[in-house]
Amino acid sequence: MAFCSQFDDANGMPSPTFASRSPLLRLAALLAIASLVFVAALLIGSSGIPVSKALTALAGAGDEATRNVLIAVRLPRVLAAFGVGGLLSLAGVLLQALFRNPLADPYVLGVSGGAAVGALLAMIAGLAAVLVQSAAIAGALCAVAAVYLLARGGGTPRLLLTGIVLASACGALVSVLLATADTSRVRGMVFWLAGDLEWAVNPWLSASTAVLAVVLAVLVARPLNVLAAGELRARAVGLAIEGWRTLLFVVCAALTAIAVVSAGTVGFVGLITPHAVRLAFRTSDHRIVAPAAALAGGTLLAAADVVARTIVAPRQLPVGAIMALVGAPLFVMLLRGRAR
Repeated sequence: MAFCSQFDDANGMPSPTFASRSPLLRLAALLAIASLVFVAALLIGSSGIPVSKALTALAGAGDEATRNVLIAVRLPRVLAAFGVGGLLSLAGVLLQALFRNPLADPYVLGVSGGAAVGALLAMIAGLAAVLVQSAAIAGALCAVAAVYLLARGGGTPRLLLTGIVLASACGALVSVLLATADTSRVRGMVFWLAGDLEWAVNPWLSASTAVLAVVLAVLVARPLNVLAAGELRARAVGLAIEGWRTLLFVVCAALTAIAVVSAGTVGFVGLITPHAVRLAFRTSDHRIVAPAAALAGGTLLAAADVVARTIVAPRQLPVGAIMALVGAPLFVMLLRGRAR
């Protein structure tokens, strides 16, 4: 089935070409890969526990200490990786449909920059981890409000440009805060900025939000498909463009804020995953792309976290650094594949 994005003029849904079973089979294969990565992330870590011993502990036998490491330490981290990766990927899918721009990703709105500024201010003040996360949420909300107010009435292009400018301004503030912060706090700040799943103290928040967001994205696949087809097509079928634009903007900002609060700033997941899914599944139908991208993003981030925990064990690297090292060449490969 060839890659296409044709839509039915009457209802904005994809043409019958998309009725093939091929996407469902590929989705099942992706689910199998995700399951393997989930198990591997649970069994492999920096503590030096052999895989056989970990399997025994999961089966209910073995020592209590091993079981505690798997259940209390690794399982929440794996859930957080799948949740955060799913949120960022889904936000990337929605933003690319909203802006009709393949380079749109969750951080173009300045949400991560606002969250970073709020979190760093709380760290400099020496506040507890819960208050740091609260400050990150406040910063993200302030960034969203600023972008929306400054870009109001200017359409999608102004929204995108305003987000980029605000993200740059927040990046400058982050540099100033790092330069003026106490040396003892800089390492923690750098790890948070690079993306660190150790901050995910409540993994169920990101995981459950990702599942709910995928369900909602599938339910609104029709307007998403229409928006991706272009503003002219959307107006032709009577879609309330401004209302959907505002809704998607707020939803993407909320998904990104939850991801940033859970794991810091992890890049490339929301940028490369939608491209990879569209190429692999050969479809732009959001009924397929949304759940597949969320699952693929979680799988990718969980795999990157395994590498971050083991490559220099017993020390651990920020998962965001691993994603950047892998994501940049992977994105170039995807672009070359799409060009072919």
